Amino acid sequence: MRAAADADDYRADPIGAYLALPRALVFCARPALWGFALWGKPSEADIRRIVPLLELELAARAPAHESLVDLRRLEAGDPRAFAVLAKYLRANWSGFRARVTRLALVRPAGVLGATVAGFYQVAGAPYPVRVFDALPPAATWLRAAAVGAELETIFAVASGAAPVVLQLRHWLDAHLRDATLARAARAISRAPRSLQRELRAARTMFHRELDAARIRLAKRLLVETDSPLTEIAYDIGCASPQHFSTLFRRAVGAAPSRWRAAHCGARNVNG
Repeated sequence: MRAAADADDYRADPIGAYLALPRALVFCARPALWGFALWGKPSEADIRRIVPLLELELAARAPAHESLVDLRRLEAGDPRAFAVLAKYLRANWSGFRARVTRLALVRPAGVLGATVAGFYQVAGAPYPVRVFDALPPAATWLRAAAVGAELETIFAVASGAAPVVLQLRHWLDAHLRDATLARAARAISRAPRSLQRELRAARTMFHRELDAARIRLAKRLLVETDSPLTEIAYDIGCASPQHFSTLFRRAVGAAPSRWRAAHCGARNVNG
C-alpha cells in the first residue's frame, strides 16, 4: 500500500492507500477491504478528523467489502470520542448495510478491551462483527493474511513503535500477574537474549515496558472501577500496595488515590 500525502490525496485515490494521522490511521488495502486503527488516547477531535475519510467506503461507487478495525493499542477511551463513532454508525446504517459484509474488530486487553468489544453491541451494527485479540487471526478471518502482515508494519511505523515492542505490549497487557522476560520471549517466539537485544535497538527495556503496562492497567482500574488499591496492586502484578504506590508515584507524579480523585470528580471511590 502507498502512503497518502494528505487527506486530499487519500480522498482522491484511496484504493491501495493509507493515511496516517495523530493517533489514527485509515486505509483501503483493496476495494474489498477497508478499515482504520486507533492508538494511544484519541480525542473527540481525532475521531472527527477521520470520520470524513471513513465515509469514503460508503460512496456509491464503493463495492461491497469487508472491514478491519484495529484498536489493540488504545490506552484510554474518551466517551465523547466513542459517541462520535456511534453517531457515525447510526447515521450511516443503510450505507453500511449495503456496502459492508462483515467486520473484524481487534480489541485492546483488559477492561478497555471489554468496553471496546461491547461498543458494537450497544451501538448496534448492520453486519456480522467478530472480535479478536490480535491482528493475524483477524486478517486471516477476512482472507487477508498477507495484507495483515503489511498492515502490522504500517501500524508500527505510524504509531512510532517497533513491531517487537507492540507484540510485547500486547502480551504484557494480558499477562501482568505472571509476566517475566522468559515467558514474554517464549510467547512472541524469541529467545530472552534476542528479545532484550531487539528492545535495546528500539530504545526500551523489558522492565520499562512491564512498568508501563502496569501503569496503563492501573489507570483504567482506578477510573473504571471502585476496587481498593490493595486489589488493584494485585491485579497489575505488584508485590504489595507499597510497591504499587511507589511505581505509580514515580511514573505519574501523584499517589494513586489522589490521581483517582482528580480523574473521577465527585464520584465516591475506595482506596
